[in-house]
Amino acid sequence: MSSSKSDRRTLLPRFKPTSKSGRWRWNWQRWCRYYYKRFLRLRGTPESIARGFAAGVFTGMFPAFGLQIVSGVALATLLRGNKIVAAAGTWISNPITDLPIWALNFQVGRWVLGSQRAFNPQSITSFENLLKFGTEFAIELLVGSLLMASLCAVGSYFLTLRAVRRGRRYRRSLQKSSKI
Repeated sequence: MSSSKSDRRTLLPRFKPTSKSGRWRWNWQRWCRYYYKRFLRLRGTPESIARGFAAGVFTGMFPAFGLQIVSGVALATLLRGNKIVAAAGTWISNPITDLPIWALNFQVGRWVLGSQRAFNPQSITSFENLLKFGTEFAIELLVGSLLMASLCAVGSYFLTLRAVRRGRRYRRSLQKSSKI
């Protein structure tokens, strides 16, 4: 059996040892370039790829624990966007970025709703206070999330659209120059 070029592909690019001791070092620039090129080679129109990424970013900005990928793919389906890119777009929120994103969303929601009450978790002394405070907190967080998600989705749509178009134009120019 002969192995074709596609059979030898792996998810990660192969890295060569960068020191005399033969230890493998992570070459981040090469890794980013590899995945950038894979992103540009996705099938579909640049618009559908950008719609999918925007749908993923939109759902990634909401505090929907465990449902972000599912809701991102569902939204991409409704918008006729690329579903794989939508799943990748939800990765804007991860365990490292969740708290800063939600804190920003909460503050934006408080600003939009004009909330004057200070946020103090120690003020919750009874179940009734918890319900009252929890409802206000949830509304402020969701309003802020909706606004920030909309802004980030629109921005990511245009940035992704530009990146895909530019990358494909560059790839075509390389193909034309290699044929000459």
